[in-house]
Order: sequence, then C-alpha cells, then structure tokens
Amino acid sequence: MTSQDPVTTALTPERILRLLSEGEIEVEGRIAWSSNATLLVTVRDADLSTLAVYKPQEGERPLWDFAYGTLGIREVAAYLLCETLGWGLVPPTVLRQGPHGLGSVQFFVHAQEEAHYFNIQSDPAYTGDLLRLAAFDVIANNADRKSGHVLLDHQGQLWAIDNALTFHAEPKLRTVIWDYAGQPLPGEVLADLKDLEFLIEDGHLGQALGHLLAEKEVAALAHRVHKLIQDSRLPEPGPGRVVPWPLI
Repeated sequence: MTSQDPVTTALTPERILRLLSEGEIEVEGRIAWSSNATLLVTVRDADLSTLAVYKPQEGERPLWDFAYGTLGIREVAAYLLCETLGWGLVPPTVLRQGPHGLGSVQFFVHAQEEAHYFNIQSDPAYTGDLLRLAAFDVIANNADRKSGHVLLDHQGQLWAIDNALTFHAEPKLRTVIWDYAGQPLPGEVLADLKDLEFLIEDGHLGQALGHLLAEKEVAALAHRVHKLIQDSRLPEPGPGRVVPWPLI
C-alpha cells in the first residue's frame, strides 16, 4: 500500500508520524534539481508503506548563514509550528536515523504536475490557505518560499514543502507570496496566532522547539509572532532582496 491509496491518505497524522518514525527505510533514488541531498524513499512497517522524502544531514551543502547540519531539523520545527497553529499546511515530518544518518523524513505529496503558487494564486478556493501560508512564512522567517514549494495534491489540498531555510534569528523573509502584503489578518488567523503566542510563553512549545532550534532562534520566533499580532496585518516587502531565486 502506498500514499497514493485513499486508505493511506485518510490515515491520521499520528499514524503517518508513527510510520515515518519507526518504519524501515529503503532508498529509491535521488530527487533531481535539489541543492542538498534529497532522497526519495519508501518507508514501511508491518501494515503500511508510503513514499517519503529523506534529507540526511551529511548531504547538506554548507551555507554561510545557516548552521551546517540544521536544515532537516528546521523542516521538523516548521511542521511542529504549523501543526501547533492547526493549519495543516506542512506534510508530516520527523527527525530520525536513516540509511545515511540523521535526517528529516517527510511524507511525500503526490502533487498535481502543473499546480504551483503562480498557477493557483488567483483561485479563490485557495485564498484562505495562501493567506495563512503567508503568515506562517512571516513568523517562521522563511528565506526560500518559491512558487514550486506550494503544491496541490490530487484531492486539491494545499501543501507547503521545503521549509529548511527557516527560523533564523535575523530577518530573512524571501517569498513569492506578496499578494496579501498589507492586508488585515482575519480574526480566526489572529486567534490562532494568539494561542501560539501563549503556548510559546507558557513554555510547552518553546521547550519543544528548544530541542530543535537555538535559544536565540526561539526568542526571535516569539518576537515575530508578537509583532504580527500587534500589527494585525501582513507586512509589506522591505528593502533588499525580498524574493527567492529562482522564483519557481
């Protein structure tokens, strides 16, 4: 059984996380055009199997501004943040040992081939999710939200992948999603952000993220959440480089 099967796609996130965390990993091959080692794998246990994307630490390309060995960890932190918000935009992602050492393992999205941000940005069916994703990228400080990182699966659900360049303590926001710049945040989005702020301040989420991120990065996240709540609207693009390259 694979993730293409309706039974698998209908599984709870908890069951998918258990499969990703405990299942046996078999490498199928390398995913082309990736800056870092990105492997397509099958993960299986006694009952289920699914495709997943495995990003081992040892395959990371050194970057001047993000600490080496942390990109897969940031993918996991992005999933944790999005799930805490209840927005369900980031595919289930875990950190575990694999055939090439420690790395992130993310549920593989069987995406519609031609669907990406630039092709769906004007579709009102996705306005809510895209606005939430824009807010998510602000607080996660996403430095690399390309159009091709926004996918639609064959059930029409929107997913945001490749969340590795996130959570830097310094401002790094680079995104193609500027259509909502300056727009007020809907009440339900603000309510979710306020709940998130409480969970960070309460210590539960802050402690969980503290196992993944540096202390100053968690503090910067808390500051960005607080500022977005205070502003109650999405930011306008500032000076300097505000979009990733390439755009797709």
